[in-house]
Amino acid sequence: MDLSTDFMGYTLENPLVIGASPLSDDVDAIRRMVDAGAAAVVMRSLFMEQLVREQLAAHRDLDLHSDTYAEALSFFPERSDFSLGPEEYLEQVARLKATVGVPVIASLNGTTQGDWTRYAGLMAQAGADGLELNIYYLPLDGDESPDAVEQRLADILRQVKAQVDLPVAMKLTYFMSSPVFTARRLEAAGAASLVLFNRLFQPDIDIEALEVHPSLQLSSPAILKLRLLWLAAIYGKVGIPLAASGGVHGVQDVIKAVMAGASVVQLTSALLQGGTEHMSTLRRELEEWLVSHEYESLRQMRGSMSLLHCPDPEAYERANYIRTLQTWKALTR
Repeated sequence: MDLSTDFMGYTLENPLVIGASPLSDDVDAIRRMVDAGAAAVVMRSLFMEQLVREQLAAHRDLDLHSDTYAEALSFFPERSDFSLGPEEYLEQVARLKATVGVPVIASLNGTTQGDWTRYAGLMAQAGADGLELNIYYLPLDGDESPDAVEQRLADILRQVKAQVDLPVAMKLTYFMSSPVFTARRLEAAGAASLVLFNRLFQPDIDIEALEVHPSLQLSSPAILKLRLLWLAAIYGKVGIPLAASGGVHGVQDVIKAVMAGASVVQLTSALLQGGTEHMSTLRRELEEWLVSHEYESLRQMRGSMSLLHCPDPEAYERANYIRTLQTWKALTR
C-alpha cells in the first residue's frame, strides 16, 4: 500500500507527523517513534519572548528603558522557566537531525515582525529541514480590523522567508474572519503548507484567590470537527498541502482528516498518552483500513470528502446547520 504524501515540499512515507510538543526534547523518544512509523517531527516552539529577552540581556547596558516591551516581558515566564533556551534549542535541532532520518521541522512562535525572526536562519544553519511559523496572536484590544490581523500573518511570513530558503508552514488559529481567503493570502506570501489549527489555551480564574491561572488539557477527538470543516473548505482552493493538528487520536480520525483534505496529521496529545506503541498501531491500522476498502494509495483518498469533491456539498453549508438544529429539536420533544 502506498501511504506516501506531500508536506512542506517533502515526500513523506506516510501522513503521521509528530506535532510540536515536549516529546521533541527527548532524542531517544523521537527516534523510537520514527522507527515505529513517524514520517516527520515538528519541534516544540522557540518563543519570540525568549529571543527578545536574550537580546535585552545582551544589551542591558544600553538605554532600553524607552522600549516598553522590556517592561511587558515581566508578565512572561523567567528565562529559566523555558525548557530550552535559544542556544540549547539550536543544539537540539542538530541532535535530532543527526539521529533521525526524517524531516526535522523547527518552530518559531511570535506575534510581530522583528529581529527575533533572524533565528529562522540559525535554525536552518543548525540543520532544520523546515520551519513551522506559529503566530499565536489574539487581538484583544479591538484596535485592529480583521484584515489587519490577518495581514499581520503574511507580513511576518514574508520577513521570515526573506531570511531563509527553508520551506515554511504557517500554523493558523481558527479565529479568522475568512479562513479560505487567508489561506490564499498566505500561499501568495510564500507558505509551503498550512497547519489547521493552533489550539488556544484559554486561562482559568481562581475565584477565591482572584488570580488567573494557565489551563492545559490534552485534546480529544471532539475538537477534530472544526478542523474537518475548514480542511474541506480550503482543500483545492490553494495549491499547497494542508495539515490537521488537534483532535487526531485514532485511525478513524486520521482517515477523516485525509478525506477532508489533509496531506498529513500532526499527533501530539495522542502520543503523549499512548507513546511509541500508539504510533505503530496507527501506522498499521491505517494501511489495513485502506486495503480493506480497496484503495490503492493514500493520495486516492485525500480530499474525497472535501467541499470540492463531496457528493453533498450542503453537508458542510447552511442547510446542514438548519437540519442539525431541527433534528435536535425533534429529538428533545
